Amino acid sequence: MNFLTEALGMCLPGSTIPAVSGKRVALAKQTGMKIMDLYRTGITPRDVLTVDAFWNAFVVDMAIGGSTNTLLHLPAIANEAGITIDMNMVREIAARVPNVVRIKPSGEHFPADLDRAGGIAAVMKQLLDAGLLRESLTVTGETISNNVACAEVRDSSVIRPMNAPFSTTGGLALLYGNLAPDGAVCKAAGVLPGMLSHAGPARVFDREEDAVEAIYAGRINRGDVVVVRYEGPRGGPGMREMLSPTAAIVGMGLGDSVALVTDGRFSGATRGAAVGHVSPEAAAGGPLGLVHEGDTIEIEIPSGTLTLDVPDAELDRRRASWSPPPSRAQPGSYLDRYSRLVTSAMTGAVFTRDWSRFG
Repeated sequence: MNFLTEALGMCLPGSTIPAVSGKRVALAKQTGMKIMDLYRTGITPRDVLTVDAFWNAFVVDMAIGGSTNTLLHLPAIANEAGITIDMNMVREIAARVPNVVRIKPSGEHFPADLDRAGGIAAVMKQLLDAGLLRESLTVTGETISNNVACAEVRDSSVIRPMNAPFSTTGGLALLYGNLAPDGAVCKAAGVLPGMLSHAGPARVFDREEDAVEAIYAGRINRGDVVVVRYEGPRGGPGMREMLSPTAAIVGMGLGDSVALVTDGRFSGATRGAAVGHVSPEAAAGGPLGLVHEGDTIEIEIPSGTLTLDVPDAELDRRRASWSPPPSRAQPGSYLDRYSRLVTSAMTGAVFTRDWSRFG
């Protein structure tokens, strides 16, 4: 998100400067001076946070293969700016923008390497020259093209050329299907080639802790699809990061054969065939709550599909007898109110304005 703040135009160029560098101290001072300059000139965040700015942020996101969390944060920020993000726009960007940077654990390089190679400005210069970015105002008081005019790639092994990317599509993928009618998210850049297409029996858990216990106990087999549900914004409540089960799968040597599907979210350090943000979430009556142990789940990242191989008639029968589990939030608590008001992960898990949901 530090890098995407630069892509949004909401910070001075230099987001990749390491924290221990004297340049970071200088950037902090320049930022303070610029804030006062913006105050005097009357440029506000709403002047910068336009639809074009969010387009640019998603383009950079796909180019660097950022965390799946960005598909929560960017729509949430847009919501505060009065902008609704259409996920079809994000799908279009993912299909058009090549993945030219891979930072650990998806690749071999560190953020400091990206800074040495020219930083986000160099990435944006490539994307701008390729016609993928839109001109927009930034907090420098200048437009994107002015900000990156002098930027250059100093190490093409870190920032790949546009004609020799890590992949021809973006580092993040959106998946849809009868298991995720409103969508799901996967960090495609972190998935082994052999797991881009995977089908296997569902191993169903209603809590993250239960899944982690089963993985470490050796009860998960090669080829399985671990399902962790009721961990979404409403079900959690709060949508915890599923870092523990993904780390457990890799740690148990199953990263090349076991997938994870959840309505929870992941850390930027996640790798493997991990599909999150499944929407509608199980606690909201989504199909993930209808999955039974042993059902076949098909994940096709290249085509962007997530399918539960169960007939519609059977799903209708299961839906008729489904009821949400008791809330984990104490009645009347803030978390209880949160779970009633929060929306889907695919809308940024923002609060609804529909107060009737308290009813």
